[in-house]
Amino acid sequence: MDFHTLYKYVCHLFCLSMQIVWGLDEVALLNPPEEPVPDHHLEILYSCEEPAAVQLDCIVSLDSGIISTLLLRRWSCVPGDPKIRTVDLNLPDWLVYQADGIVPESPWVLSCILRASVRYSGFEDTEGYIAAQDVASLQPMPFFSRPVKQHQLCIGWSKQMLQLTQEFLKPQCPLEQETVPLLSSIYASTGEEFGITKTLDPHSSEVLEYLRVKAISFPWCLFTIWIFVTRHCQESMCGVFHHIDSDNNYVTPTLFLTNSGKLHIQVNGGSEESSAFLSPFKVPLREWCQLSLMLQGQAMTVSMVCVNQEQGMVRSKEYLLRHTLTLDDTEGYFVIGGGKYINGVEGYFGPVVYYRNRISPHGMSEAVIPDVLKDVNLAGWLQNCQEFHLELSMKISGYSMKAKQRTESETCFHAFHKWVTKDRPPSDSQCEQWEAAVPHRRQAARLSKLFAFKHGGRVSLAAVGRALYSLSLHKLGRASSTGVVGRVLPLLLQAGCLADNRALHMSSVLYSTGLGVKKQPNKAWLLALLAAQRDDRLALLHLGHLHHQGLHGLPTDQDLAYAYYANIAKQTTLDRHNPTPEQTFVEAVYLNNDEVISQQTSEDHHIFQWLKLQARRGAAEAEQAIARMLFWGQQGVSPDIQKAVRHYERGAVQLGDPVSMYDYGVVLLQGRGVEKDVPKAVTFLKRAMDQGFVPAINALAWYYEQFEQDYEQAVKLWEQADLLESPDAALNLGVIYSQGLYPGKAADQYMAYKYYLKSAERGSIRGALQLADFWTTGLPGHVNRRPSDAVLWVKWAAEHNGYLGSVLRKALDSYLKNDMFSSLLYFMVAAESGYEAAQFNAAYLCEQNTGGFLDPAFASHCMLRYYNLTIQSQSPDTYALIRMGDLLYEGQVKGQKNLLSAAEMYKLAALRDEPQGWYNLGLLAEEGFRLPLSVLTELGLSELYLADKSLLLSTLYKRCRDSEDTDSYLPCSLALFNVCLQSFQKDHSGAIKFSTTVAVVAAPMILLVILGVLRRRALLLS
Repeated sequence: MDFHTLYKYVCHLFCLSMQIVWGLDEVALLNPPEEPVPDHHLEILYSCEEPAAVQLDCIVSLDSGIISTLLLRRWSCVPGDPKIRTVDLNLPDWLVYQADGIVPESPWVLSCILRASVRYSGFEDTEGYIAAQDVASLQPMPFFSRPVKQHQLCIGWSKQMLQLTQEFLKPQCPLEQETVPLLSSIYASTGEEFGITKTLDPHSSEVLEYLRVKAISFPWCLFTIWIFVTRHCQESMCGVFHHIDSDNNYVTPTLFLTNSGKLHIQVNGGSEESSAFLSPFKVPLREWCQLSLMLQGQAMTVSMVCVNQEQGMVRSKEYLLRHTLTLDDTEGYFVIGGGKYINGVEGYFGPVVYYRNRISPHGMSEAVIPDVLKDVNLAGWLQNCQEFHLELSMKISGYSMKAKQRTESETCFHAFHKWVTKDRPPSDSQCEQWEAAVPHRRQAARLSKLFAFKHGGRVSLAAVGRALYSLSLHKLGRASSTGVVGRVLPLLLQAGCLADNRALHMSSVLYSTGLGVKKQPNKAWLLALLAAQRDDRLALLHLGHLHHQGLHGLPTDQDLAYAYYANIAKQTTLDRHNPTPEQTFVEAVYLNNDEVISQQTSEDHHIFQWLKLQARRGAAEAEQAIARMLFWGQQGVSPDIQKAVRHYERGAVQLGDPVSMYDYGVVLLQGRGVEKDVPKAVTFLKRAMDQGFVPAINALAWYYEQFEQDYEQAVKLWEQADLLESPDAALNLGVIYSQGLYPGKAADQYMAYKYYLKSAERGSIRGALQLADFWTTGLPGHVNRRPSDAVLWVKWAAEHNGYLGSVLRKALDSYLKNDMFSSLLYFMVAAESGYEAAQFNAAYLCEQNTGGFLDPAFASHCMLRYYNLTIQSQSPDTYALIRMGDLLYEGQVKGQKNLLSAAEMYKLAALRDEPQGWYNLGLLAEEGFRLPLSVLTELGLSELYLADKSLLLSTLYKRCRDSEDTDSYLPCSLALFNVCLQSFQKDHSGAIKFSTTVAVVAAPMILLVILGVLRRRALLLS
C-alpha cells in the first residue's frame, strides 16, 4: 500500500469520526412493528452530511444456521435538514403469510431484524461503509398464527389442480403457544401449604420441541407474576413461585418472599451448581405488583413494577452467574404459592405467565395491568375499608372519652352538689362533628356508641363487625320476602369490612344469586376472594366450585379449584379432631323425602325420647343412635360430647355392645369428652376386637404405633384389618410405606399410593386427600398426573366439613319451622358452594314458592338454575332429572321446547329405576315423538321397537308398573290398559264395527219384546 492510499484512508477515518461527533449522519426507525406484518407503513428519519444512500434491510436468522440479509428499499440522501420518509414495509411473503401453494413454505425463523442505514460509497477497491444505522427486532410468528394471503391474481388451472392434491392438503398441527398462562385468574392465598400445581408437556411440534430441549442448558425465557401481599411472612420465607423436580428438589426457578419483604431467588446449573440471590428491593404491602424473572443463559434479571394510582415505577437487578443455568420445564412441576415444603404468601396472586423459549415483546419495564385485576378492583375495596376503619375508630375514641367523663361525673361529686343541681333544667345536648354519620352507616355508629358506654372504651372494630353481622341475621330472620335484603346488605358489607368473614361470604352469595339485590358477579367474586383469603371455609368451597365448573364467567381451571378444595379438605380432617359448637355433621337431606324429614328430631322430640326409653330397656342399637346423634350433632340434635360419652360408657359397660366398646375406647384413648385413660381404653378395644368388630383392630394397631412404638405388631393388626376392608387400616399402611416405617422395608411411594387408593375407595377422607395429592403431581414411572380426578376426591372430602353441616342444619331447621325465606337463604349459601343436596333443596323451595314469598320470575329462574346445577353432579336426585326434563319439554329453557334433551333427562331417571322416567318416555312416544335409537339402546331396547309403537309403549309402561315404587302401580297400569285397549281396537276394528251395527239394528226389537213381557206379567198380577 503506497503513501497516497494510506493518506486517503486516514482522512476518511478522520471525517467519519467528526461526523459521529457532530451527529451529521443520522437514521432512526420511528414506528417499527412488533412482528412481521403485511402492509405496514414504516417511517424512517434520516440525514447525511454528504450525498449518500439510505438502505433498509431485513436480517433473518434461520434454524439451519444461515443468516440471510434481504434488501427491502434503497434511496438517495441529499445533505440538509433531517427528513422523514414513509415506505411500505414489503417483507417476503414466506416470512409474513402461511404457505398455501403460492406462498412457499418457509424455513424455521429464529430471529428477524430490521436495519436502516446511511451508506457512503467505497474508496477504490474497498466496499462502502455504514455511517449510521438503527435496528429493530421483530418477533417471528408461528407458522399457523400467520394470516392467509388474499392473492390479487388469477391462479392458473394447473396450479388450482395442484392445490387440490393430497400433497397440499397436509394435516396441520394444532397451534402451540410459546406463551403459557399458568394462571389467568386471581387466587386467594391463605399463607398455608396450599398452592396451584402446574405441569407442562413437551411440544407436539418437532421444531419447537427441538428448540426446547436445546434451550435446557441455555434457557432464554421469562416468568411474570402478579402478586398482592397483605401481610409479611410469619416465617423466614414463604413461597411465591417454585419448581420441584422428580427428586423433590428445588430447581430453576425458585422465588421466595422473606419476612423482610425481599425476594429470594434460587437457580441451579448443570453440575449440581446452584446460586441464590436476595433482591435489593422489597415487595410492598397491599399493592398489586408484577414480578418478572428473565433468564438468558448465564444472566438473570429480576424486576418489579407496582401499580399505585396508575403510576408504575420499575425496580430491577441483573445478576451474572459463574455457571450456566439449566431449566427443563417438563421435569417435575411448578407451584404458585405454598406447597408441600413451604407455606405460601398471605395475599393474592394475579395472572402468571411463562414465556417459553422467548422474551415478552413488552419487556420488563412495562406493566400492562390485566383486565381481571381491573374488574375486581381489590385495592379500591381495601381503600374504602381503611377509610371506614378510620371513621369508626374516631367515633369509638370519642364515645369512649364521653363514657369516661360521664363515669367521673357520677362518682366525683358530693351530696351538696347533687342537691343544688337536682332541679336544674337539662342543657341542650350538642353533637360533636365526629358523631355525624352517613345514613347507611348509622347502625355501625350506634353499635360503637353502645359498646363504648357499656365496656368503657375497650371496643375493637372486629366486635362491632360481629355485632353488625348478628344484627343482619336477626333482620333477615324476621323477613317474609326478599324486599328486606336490599336494606340489610349494607350492614353485611360493613361487617365484612370490619373483618367478619361470614358477612363477606353471605354478601357474596346475595350478589351471586340476585336474591333481593341486583346480580353482580364481579362483586360477588371480590367478596368471596376476601373471605377465602381469611380462611373462611365456605368461601374456599365456593371458589373451588366456581373454578371447577367455570361459572359466572370465570375460567375453568382444575388446578386452581384443587388448591381451594385441598385447603378446606385438609381443615376438615383437623376440624373433626377439634369439634366446636359451630360445626355439625353433614347430612344430605332432600326436602322431597318425607320419610327422612320426619326423622329429624331434637332432645325434646318424641323420637329422641322414644330412643332413650329403648336404650334404658337394653336396646344396644338405640344406645348407639343416641350417642352418635349427640357426638356428631346428627338428625337435628345439638352436639354434646360429654353426654355422648356417657351413652358410650353405658353401652360398653352395661350392655357389652362391641360398637359402644370401640367408641368408648377411642374417646378414652384420645381424651375427648372424658379424662384420658389409656389402659382402660385398650381393655375395651380388645374386647371389641374379640367380638369381631373391625374398626377396633385398626384402633389397637394405632395404639401400638403411637404409644408402644411396636411397628411389627401395628403392621400385623393393620394388615389383618385391611383384609377385612377397613379404610383406616389401608390409610395407615400407606403412611407406613410412605415414611419408610415398615419393618425391614425401605420407603415405597408406589405401595403407599396403592393403599391410599384402597382407603379412599372405602370412604376415608384422609385417604382421599393422600390419593389426590399423588394424582395432582404424579409419581414418575408409576402414576400419571390426573388433575380432574384429584379435584373430585378433594371436593368430596371438603364437602364433609362441619361448617357446611352447620349451614345445612340452619336451613333445615328453618324449613321445619315454616320459615321459607331463611331456609332458602341458608340453602343458597350451601348451594353456591357446590353441594348437590343444597342445590336441589334451593330449586325445590323456589319451585314450591310457599306463600308466594318470591317474585314469580325470580322463582322460575331460581328453580331452573339450581335444578340445572343439580343434574350436573355425579349422582343427581331423580326428581331433579324429571323436573329438568319437564322444563325442557315445556320450553322454559331458552324459550323453546327441546324434546330430545327432555328424553335424555327421562332416560337417566328411568335407568335409575324411577317409574316417572318410564312413564314420561311413554307420554313422549304417545305424542308422536320418535325416541332416538341411542336412548332405546341405553334402555336395553332394540331398534325393532321403533317399528312398533304399541310394543314400545307396552314395554315402557310395563317397566313403569313393575318398579319397586308402589305408588306408581295404578297410573302405570291404567296407561298400559289404555295402550292394550287401543291396540285391541286397532287389530279388531272390523269385528267391533259389525257387532256395533247388529246391536243398533236389534236393539228396538229386543226392547219391544222386553216391554211386552213386562206388560203381560203386570196383567197377571192384577
